[in-house]
Amino acid sequence: MTRVHVVAPTRAPAPAVLPDFVTDVRPPAPGPEHRATGRAAELGGLSGVLVPFDPGGHDALVLAAAVLRDTRRIGVTVEFSAAAATPVYAAKLSASLQRYHAGRLAWWLAVDQDPAVARAHGDVLTGPARYERADEFLTIARGVWSGRGYSREGAHFAVLDGGLPDSRVARPFPRVWLSGTSPEALDLSARHADVHVLAPGDDPALVPDGVAAAVRLPFAGDAGAFTDQLRAYEAHGVTEFVVDPADPVADAYRLAEHVLPRLAKETGHAG
Repeated sequence: MTRVHVVAPTRAPAPAVLPDFVTDVRPPAPGPEHRATGRAAELGGLSGVLVPFDPGGHDALVLAAAVLRDTRRIGVTVEFSAAAATPVYAAKLSASLQRYHAGRLAWWLAVDQDPAVARAHGDVLTGPARYERADEFLTIARGVWSGRGYSREGAHFAVLDGGLPDSRVARPFPRVWLSGTSPEALDLSARHADVHVLAPGDDPALVPDGVAAAVRLPFAGDAGAFTDQLRAYEAHGVTEFVVDPADPVADAYRLAEHVLPRLAKETGHAG
């Protein structure tokens, strides 16, 4: 199955600046755009929404929780750094979201951030050590997720006799998305990823065996040309697409109305 995810905005649009003699009689906006994007993706039959890390935007985890609350079916992937929280806290927070939102949360761990952006957020780690930290983060998060009595001491995180309590409701560990084409990035994906996201032009053959290949692409509004672009990637084994729309809400509907039917005609099912 081909899966299409749309990127949700993380900033409120700037208010229109009108001359003093003009009275704006338009009705207020129906709600924050990230929530409207989620509802559009759900109604249109897309597979999911990505809430990206945005240095100048709102916190992605908070926005992702709002999109989960507004929807019932789609997956919601949130991008964050391993420096944003301890793996125990991230696991506990995510377990609650999985518990109340049918296990629809996924993680995109942002490992190779711009060093200046990372420093501005209190993260001074650089180089291959960022991948070592991400490996520890994911290992410990899965460890505490599996139950009580978990201990591990690493170079970046440690937990002693920890672990989440059992749940009567299924709460799967979030699907893990990773990206990058360096040897360290690909090795991390081989050990932890469910989905590996490529940039346009990257070779899909780089994606480790057993990991779903994804590509992140802009959508300029030409549904026919965009569908042809996705088909070309599908021929090389790419099954997931992350779409950066110019107009998130309107483009989510355009993708649903004009791109998914074209893809489904050949692949049988797309969402």
